[in-house]
Amino acid sequence: MASLSSLIKCSSVLLLVSILVFGSFVVSVSAGDLNQDFKITWGDGRANIVNNGELLTLLLDKGSGSGFESKNEYLFGQIDMQIKLVAGNSAGTVTAYYLSSKGSTWDEIDFEFLGNLSGDPYILHTNVFSQGKGNREQQFYLWFDPTADFHTYSILWNPQHIVFSVDGTPIRKFKNLESKGVPYPKNQPMRIHSSLWNADDWATRGGLVKTDWSKAPFTASYRNFKANACVVSSGSSSCASNSQTNSNSWLNQELDSAGEQKLKWVQKNYLIYNYCTDSKRFPQGFPLECTVA
Repeated sequence: MASLSSLIKCSSVLLLVSILVFGSFVVSVSAGDLNQDFKITWGDGRANIVNNGELLTLLLDKGSGSGFESKNEYLFGQIDMQIKLVAGNSAGTVTAYYLSSKGSTWDEIDFEFLGNLSGDPYILHTNVFSQGKGNREQQFYLWFDPTADFHTYSILWNPQHIVFSVDGTPIRKFKNLESKGVPYPKNQPMRIHSSLWNADDWATRGGLVKTDWSKAPFTASYRNFKANACVVSSGSSSCASNSQTNSNSWLNQELDSAGEQKLKWVQKNYLIYNYCTDSKRFPQGFPLECTVA
């Protein structure tokens, strides 16, 4: 594994090249009117931004689900969203919240919330795609009821690693191991997407539990979006300058000792599936990032 100093050095070179090639850096910081940051992409009226832009709601009924995406594309960032998930019997439903680029070799960073029977815990499904390759799933139970109130789901994406966090608690870290031959998302700008849809062929107990449409419509709610990020505009972007080091500290942010301890706590107590330990799935050997991290 590359040393921390070498990773930081490599990221600094990457950022410098970005500045020279692409031009000025734009920082987006939003926490107000969701109309400024997002557009409804599908759902035939089932998705709405209300309360003067303070709240966005997605709805799923038997006819269709719904979804939205960010107006901006990002290349690295610290991105936060507060979400309140479908309450009650949500079996068969999936609320997806993720970053994704376009094309056949796309990059993607996923939160997916798999619905449940009333009283059963939600499963939080995470995944990372780089250059069109995914299959890097980790799944967790949450230590609270995600339907009773809003909770903050965060993605820190910088040249060193991707960190998934819930209410400020890290739950997963995917390191940049390009030096070991593992592709890492770093060149393709990504938009934020979210959707609420019916996936009862697989979402709950492998598809054994179907969606109870008598409980419809199902609703997920979003608020308090915030992004400190590199924004791609007209194909041009860069990631930092010396004058912005303080405001863009997330670009070189690592987990401190307290963060590492919280990550270990979650992985020990709430991790329920890890592709890096699934020997039945990978009988010929685990993916490279599982063995060199």
